[in-house]
Parts: sequence; structure tokens; C-alpha cells
Amino acid sequence: MKLVSALLTTVLSASTAFADSIVAARNIRPYEVLTADMLLTVPDSVDGAAMHADQLLGMEASVALFSGRTIMLSQVAPPAVVERNAIVPLIFTQGALSIEVEGRALGRGSVGERIRAMNLQSKTSLTAIVQPNGTLLVTE
Repeated sequence: MKLVSALLTTVLSASTAFADSIVAARNIRPYEVLTADMLLTVPDSVDGAAMHADQLLGMEASVALFSGRTIMLSQVAPPAVVERNAIVPLIFTQGALSIEVEGRALGRGSVGERIRAMNLQSKTSLTAIVQPNGTLLVTE
């Protein structure tokens, strides 16, 4: 049993020794969108870390990323399309009926995310889905 354990440890450590991780080339602030010049590849393997730069390109830092530190996949998210307090179109569509009014985003959101918004005419708060063009689709 000890022999099997030793063999597994050797094989697993050998397979992870050749894996790469991505580190920050400079300090990156939260909400910055990651570009190739911000990333470096190093011969290291950390569970949950990004292994390829293309996993991170175009993503947004959720937290501060420090120079030389491994970037974990949990530290990035799709970039926000709608910023908090932005004036955005609220669109409600049901069948042939379509209503569009101005609203204020009450939170940040990326495409497909549900965020709270306020109808500026009625001051009513509602939940809407962020669309790729920056509008909010009201579902209820």
C-alpha cells in the first residue's frame, strides 16, 4: 500500500510540475479588464489557477491582483456592461407589446446577469437582465 501511495505521489507531482500558471505582470486594480501585457506565464501549478492566458483575456479583475502573484479563476469575472447608477433603457416585451422607459441601474452587471434597477418615471424598483448592448430586459 505504501508503494502504491509513493508511486501515485510521484506520478501526480511529475504531471503537475510541467503545468504553467498565469501571474500578474503588474498590479491590477479591481474592475480593470485584463489584456495580454498584464499577464505572464510561469512554470508553476496551483489548484484553481488560470493555466492559459486566453482564460483571462477580456475578463475583469474582481479583486486587486498583485504583481507576481498567481491569478485564480475565482478572482476574475466577465466585464460589466452596465455600471452602478448609469442611466439605461429598461425594455419590457410581451407578445406584440413593447415598452421602453429610462431607468437607473442600482448595481453593476455583466451580460446575462440579473440586477436591480429603478424606473425613473414611477420610482419603482425592479429586476432586469443585462443585455449585450447595455439595455436592461425587464422580465416581470
